[in-house]
Amino acid sequence: MGVKADETLTVNFEELLAYLRSKTRVFMTVEGHEYYVTHTDGYWRVQDCEELNEKGRFTDCSELVTTLSELVELPWLDGKSLHDLADSASFYESIQEGWICPA
Repeated sequence: MGVKADETLTVNFEELLAYLRSKTRVFMTVEGHEYYVTHTDGYWRVQDCEELNEKGRFTDCSELVTTLSELVELPWLDGKSLHDLADSASFYESIQEGWICPA
């Protein structure tokens, strides 16, 4: 679980896929609601940032899938997939604990 960067990433859908293949996680805002797209423990998932579990972690709001290709086409938000939502969403880098942003 990272910390949401202040600045929006300027990416189209194809650039988002490349970004996720490289960084494996990103914050996403859809209609004012925060989500976290991540690859953890061998699975891709979308998590709800506004709902925490008993360990204080974001809760899963999508199925867990093994590939990014599956995740981007998986309907999880009112029947819409990440692919469907990408054009209307805002994306933000996930800054990992202990990571220092280069100047």
